[in-house]
Parts: sequence; C-alpha cells; structure tokens
Amino acid sequence: MYAVLVHGPSMAPTLRHGDAVLVRRAGRAVRPGDVVIARFRSRPDLLVVKRAVRVQDGGWWVRGDNPLVADDSRAYGVADVAGRVVLRYWPRPGRVR
Repeated sequence: MYAVLVHGPSMAPTLRHGDAVLVRRAGRAVRPGDVVIARFRSRPDLLVVKRAVRVQDGGWWVRGDNPLVADDSRAYGVADVAGRVVLRYWPRPGRVR
C-alpha cells in the first residue's frame, strides 16, 4: 500500500483537494464504482484519482465525481489503473465509497 495526496476538485464531494488517501496496488480486481489511481494512455505523465466506470480496450474508462470538471476519460480516453483507493486518512478519516 502507498499514500497519495489529492489535488484539484474533480472528485468532490467524495474527495477534496488536500485529502490524503491510502491506495492498494491493482493486484486485486477493480470493479465499476471503485475509486482508483490511474494513468491515461494519452497522458502517462499524469497520475489521477478517478472512479472506475467500465472496462474498455483493455483498460478502464474513468470519470470524476464532480460533473463540472471534465479532466477524465471524456478528455483523455482509456486509463490504466495502478491501484484502488481504500481509505482517506487525512484530514477527514474514513472509508472511500
């Protein structure tokens, strides 16, 4: 497991800018609806926190929870999942659903 710091508003209200989350590597199966850490194939330099929507072209279609921010698969296409978010531990501890 490893920690990731959330930047930006794309996952609000589930996750907010400044939240710290604990991530389990993608060894276990990811399911639609899981919050994941991913890299877009078209932007491999960009690590993002998004919600997995569906399997597509051997990767995942991912979307943010904030409908006003479109920096997700609508803009960048399919993403490869690096891990699944299991817990927010700072500043508002709790499970991520």
